[in-house]
Amino acid sequence: MSKGDGRTKKEAYFAKLYQLLEDYPTIFIVNVDNVGSNQMHQIRKALRGTAVVLMGKNTMVRRALRNSMAENPMYEKLLSTVKGNIGFVFTKADLKTVREVILSNRVKAPAKAGAIAPDNVTIPAGNTGMEPGKTSFFQALGVPTKIARGTIEIINDVEIITAGNKVGASEAALLNMLNISPFTYGLTITSVYDNGTVFEPSILDIEEETLVKHLLTGINNIAAMSLALNYPTVASVPHSLINGYKNVLAIGLVLEEYSFEAAAKLKEILADPSKFAVAAPVAAETKAEAPAAAAAKEEVAEESDDDMGFGLFD
Repeated sequence: MSKGDGRTKKEAYFAKLYQLLEDYPTIFIVNVDNVGSNQMHQIRKALRGTAVVLMGKNTMVRRALRNSMAENPMYEKLLSTVKGNIGFVFTKADLKTVREVILSNRVKAPAKAGAIAPDNVTIPAGNTGMEPGKTSFFQALGVPTKIARGTIEIINDVEIITAGNKVGASEAALLNMLNISPFTYGLTITSVYDNGTVFEPSILDIEEETLVKHLLTGINNIAAMSLALNYPTVASVPHSLINGYKNVLAIGLVLEEYSFEAAAKLKEILADPSKFAVAAPVAAETKAEAPAAAAAKEEVAEESDDDMGFGLFD
């Protein structure tokens, strides 16, 4: 490939990245360690129509972001996420839905010597079907066994690999002999970029009700501070208006020569509370009488049905 071809490809890549950055407000930054080309193809296929996956060398991505930071300073935060073996997933769709698709595409893989274990690995108890001559593999790793019906049987469950540690050659060999593929690999989300803000993917697990509750708490705190400082804000103005209306009502109740509809109604209630209290018992009595009348009517109907109004010997 000539130098001119390489430059053309770089320019095309930069143009594509710039266009995606302009078109999509949200980006999942994903780690692609141990993800093969066929698996990546399946992930792209699953995301088609909802997201666009873009891979590239970190040096090219950083260069593209730095070149555009003069016009878009917010890309500086995105630049800080370009570390390790990563890629971008651009989307406009619901973030939780896209995240589920990204994380759901995983494939089983055998343990490889020297690789960092993503999970703990336990060999289950039970018959292995292996001949007694291979007992030394189990003994080397401290796995308790016995010979049963001419084959090796593992007595207890044994954890032989701890997450975060390197897989040893002996562990890898034993797991392969047992046909155990203990790990699953796929894209992992390291962070999320949204309109200039970078946050942890765990933020997406917060329910909408929780967010609304925190928002309302914040608004209430702002309103309380504003009222205490006598400094009007959008949050405190409604409270100020209600408090002012209460003060006007209080003045209307005190001054005979000043009144309005709401104040006049309150004055009427204060002047003769009894006529407002009478309505409640009457209503309650009416409600209580209704079931009693219905029960009496039902009793009469039953009596009529039983003997048609005559005695037994009439």
